[in-house]
Amino acid sequence: MKYRLLVCVATCLGIAALAQNSLAAAIHGDYLEARTCQVYTGPCFANAEVGLAGKDAIMAWSIRSGEHAGVDLSGLKVVVVVHSSDTLGFQGAEDAKQVKSVILVDQKADEAQRAALIHFAQEHAGKAAAKVARVDAAPIKFKLNAFDLRGELQVGDEAKLVTRAAREGDCICSNESAYYPPLAKLMGSAPGVAIEGEFKGRGLGSRWSIPDSRSAYMGTFAY
Repeated sequence: MKYRLLVCVATCLGIAALAQNSLAAAIHGDYLEARTCQVYTGPCFANAEVGLAGKDAIMAWSIRSGEHAGVDLSGLKVVVVVHSSDTLGFQGAEDAKQVKSVILVDQKADEAQRAALIHFAQEHAGKAAAKVARVDAAPIKFKLNAFDLRGELQVGDEAKLVTRAAREGDCICSNESAYYPPLAKLMGSAPGVAIEGEFKGRGLGSRWSIPDSRSAYMGTFAY
């Protein structure tokens, strides 16, 4: 148990360091994710959810600085909400038979930035954003404290996510690990708990809520 806690502390510090080291990348920032299945868990819990849970997810990027497709996206955010026919597990959406998504772009973006944000989201979400059911602009609030791993995401009245680092009390079987990898490619990440997590928007035929679930990832990206 002490080893896991030390790993968690090291991961937190690693994310903070990567946040500084990623400045040389073309575009970099922070990332939040949550799924409707546990990601910080043991094999016994994960095996019980396969095929039943984990078919929905939120992927959110907050761009601190940089360009995509020649467009400056500094300070903007973009969110992909995913619904899959299968559990978003080890291969994410790649093995899913059917996947569709909603892309929500920062309402502060102008026309060129909006197009670049959509392209950015589709490129880095991969198959999870291959079939887009709806694209909308929305006010997006995003915070991530890389040192104590607390995150907050609010996307209009459609989506919400509040996260914290996993703690000793979150261990149930004492065999927990970051069982499934993040859905996006990241420079550094740590699993955690979604204190609040919900999607109640339209377009996916699925609305959900995952309070107090070990289903979140917090991290940094640099592309």
